[in-house]
Amino acid sequence: MVTEDKVQAAKTNLVPIHPRVGEFLRSPKRLLISGKWVDSASGKTFGTVNPATEETLARVAEADAEDVNRAVRAARAAFASGPWAKMTPAERGKLLWKLADRIEEHLEEFAQIETLDNGKPLAVARVADVPLAVDLFRYMAGWATKIEGNTIPLGMAQPESYLAYTVREPVGVVGQIIPWNFPLLMAAWKLGPALACGCTVVLKPAEQTPLSALRLGELIQEAGFPEGVVNILTGFGETAGAALAAHPDVDKVAFTGSTEVGKLIAQAATGNLKKVSLELGGKSPNIIFADANLEEAAAGAAMAIFFNHGQCCCAGSRLFVEAPVADEVAERIAKEAEKIRVGPGMALDTEMGPLVSREQYDRVQGYIRSGTEGGARARSAELTTGGRGYFVPPTLFTDVRPEMKIMREEIFGPVVCASSFRTEEEIPVAANDTIYGLAAGVWTREIGKAHKLASRLRAGTVWINCYNVFDAALPFGGYKQSGWGREMGHAVLENYTELKSVCVRL
Repeated sequence: MVTEDKVQAAKTNLVPIHPRVGEFLRSPKRLLISGKWVDSASGKTFGTVNPATEETLARVAEADAEDVNRAVRAARAAFASGPWAKMTPAERGKLLWKLADRIEEHLEEFAQIETLDNGKPLAVARVADVPLAVDLFRYMAGWATKIEGNTIPLGMAQPESYLAYTVREPVGVVGQIIPWNFPLLMAAWKLGPALACGCTVVLKPAEQTPLSALRLGELIQEAGFPEGVVNILTGFGETAGAALAAHPDVDKVAFTGSTEVGKLIAQAATGNLKKVSLELGGKSPNIIFADANLEEAAAGAAMAIFFNHGQCCCAGSRLFVEAPVADEVAERIAKEAEKIRVGPGMALDTEMGPLVSREQYDRVQGYIRSGTEGGARARSAELTTGGRGYFVPPTLFTDVRPEMKIMREEIFGPVVCASSFRTEEEIPVAANDTIYGLAAGVWTREIGKAHKLASRLRAGTVWINCYNVFDAALPFGGYKQSGWGREMGHAVLENYTELKSVCVRL
């Protein structure tokens, strides 16, 4: 039962807003175009909401097609003839490293902005979102001087008469559209490699979480990036995002978000056949064998789905447990869920915050109703958050059938669907029975069995006896309808470069 004293205790446990964050929230929120902060062409603004309180944090400029035109022109000019076009790879790397240092210096500000705008726990933003963004920029700063081609011996007659080689060149002007679940980190995933390769960018953050991108834009200016290299447009997907994806002078579009919108992006890109990379949805299987360390596996399975409120494209939302231990694992996960403290992200003891928006809250609640009405059994933890905010408790479904909506569609919330299996041969078929292929988890003490299963799973990442392990050096992306291309690692550089072959007769 929710009591008034519990609600009051949660309110008094809030971290004070950092003075610079307060100042930032009060300042005008304009668009960054060609190195200047400007109002939208229409003069329109929209509100961004704190999902823990449902109160408006700030009013933000609403970009539309005309603002996209202005930003693309600025990015084209910077790419073709500005100081950026003449910079050496080493100079680009120094700027990226300098930006990483600036973000690290303002870690607490960024952590609070993410928490207020997205809802995630402040502790998580402090130790994960912001440090991982810093690490990504530093990692990509190192790659700026290591983007190389090859010398190729020709297999024709008189090969000594020719010199053949390849070079990698920046793809040009890039439109980047990022989601709301990890706003700063997704901006880093996109900007870092594009800038390392020498591209220029028009970045559109999600309309639900525009604030950290705007603060990042201020630091990009402080770090000394030339005007027009990074342009930031806040606005809605249906207007600004669509115009950016279809723009005839954008050479490449990079999108992270839902598979449904990813398909629209791909269609829009056909106008000038711009290059496209997509990091999309998932319905990832998490597989626990009876021989696993069940304590670790259950805790890992809980983290796999409940981390970031389940708002992760790679969340382990389909749980397959070997039959002899299925009931025990379900009980352990239910107990893990009950221990999770759900509350405002700015509270010191919060471990799970609210969902990002009313729309997402209604969506997840709809799936929970669907599962219950379909005959699955739901176990949810008790909420003590009071009446405001988009809070959904960690929820475990058992007695789930493969054809159920909750088992087949991406929920993007703290909801896991558990089923059992009896033989090892069942698992590849069941795990791969999805339109997605982003990630998977395997828990077993038999490493040979783990490797064998990993080779049969159609997923871009397979975690063995762990989950949600990310590193700037580790490529991430999906099979099937989970996307095209990879983020991070050396592989991401292919997204932002063109490969040119040169053949010289000597």
